[in-house]
Amino acid sequence: MDKLNRRSVLKAGGVVGAAGAVALVTPATPWTWSPAGSVPGAGGGADPRGVWDVEADPVVAGLFERGEVPKVNELLRHWTKNGQPLPAGLPTELRDFMEQARQLPDWTDQQKLADAVRFNQKRGTYLGVIYGFASGMMSTVIPREARAVYYSKGGADMKDRITKTAKLGYDIGSLNAYQPDGEMVVTCVKTRLAHAAVRHLLPQSAHWVNSASEEIPISQADIMVTWHSLPTTVMRNFKRWNVPIAPDESEGFLHSWQLSAHLLGVKDEYIPATWATAESQAQQVLDPILAPTPEGIKLADMLLDLGMNLDLTLLSRPILGALTRFMLGDKIGDWLRLPTEPVWTPLLETAWGPFVTVREGLLDLGTPKEAYWLIDEFLRQFVLFYMSELRMPINITIPVGNNPNHN
Repeated sequence: MDKLNRRSVLKAGGVVGAAGAVALVTPATPWTWSPAGSVPGAGGGADPRGVWDVEADPVVAGLFERGEVPKVNELLRHWTKNGQPLPAGLPTELRDFMEQARQLPDWTDQQKLADAVRFNQKRGTYLGVIYGFASGMMSTVIPREARAVYYSKGGADMKDRITKTAKLGYDIGSLNAYQPDGEMVVTCVKTRLAHAAVRHLLPQSAHWVNSASEEIPISQADIMVTWHSLPTTVMRNFKRWNVPIAPDESEGFLHSWQLSAHLLGVKDEYIPATWATAESQAQQVLDPILAPTPEGIKLADMLLDLGMNLDLTLLSRPILGALTRFMLGDKIGDWLRLPTEPVWTPLLETAWGPFVTVREGLLDLGTPKEAYWLIDEFLRQFVLFYMSELRMPINITIPVGNNPNHN
């Protein structure tokens, strides 16, 4: 009953009793996914909705208590490569944590990582689009994630936030993602620190407190929900489009994402060992919780405006909205109040599947070449948009406050 505090009463509107307040913070369904399906094949089986990051959280909280966050951000600005030594001057407990957090687990398989490179090389162009509009836009209908983003620092500058998110997808798809000269390990460790900061800061936001269903944001379950919105969603779409994928490349792609979860601080017992166990977990933690929120609808509207300064013929709200509706379906499209576009919606429905199979090296299936050109040109512009952002050094920092527009 220690959850029955002033925050719970406020969230209950001051008119419900103790049972109502407790119901607001109690998970609606029990956690049933077995750790037998995880990478180690065993674990305690604790509900990840009540597990956070016991290593990172106290370290970052200490930085805030001592006023060291700005100094740490400056020191870490030029720490960019996996094999690069940590900068001098970091607080001892932070240095110790980061040295441990940057280590690849003993189950890392270099051959599978090489197989992942082949997977990404063949499909990099439209992988970026799936990450952006199947995964990125899905985040706006993941209620906990949408609220956390909207009320945290990221909600104040969505272009900056989506660029940093795109960096993770770019880094994991690079040829040297986890090698000493790559950047994926650094990106994950910095993101882990940022997550710990959000867990420290968001409970101080009255707006988040009064809208969120949880006491602390970004649990282990929340991270895995976001994880499934990325690789699991990619594989679901490829299956839907009948994309042929070699087994070794499929396993390699999964392995690269398994490592990302580990480096983001997820306990190995929650990381699926196979695509089958990933699908079973996604059906419990991702699919049932998708829903619209006022915060998510506003975030989606911001994301649809990201192309406004580019070629408006290709990167405008109509095509971005149509692509979102096509990738996520009419139900989510309606939640986000996306119109059905008279040109782009039927074009995507008719030409996208054949376009992907042609890009996979199969025979032309009869779709007019002009339709292929329009889609290919959009993909080219889309990738150029993100890559132009990524040419500038993208520095993932520890946020020092929440969204100033909601304070």
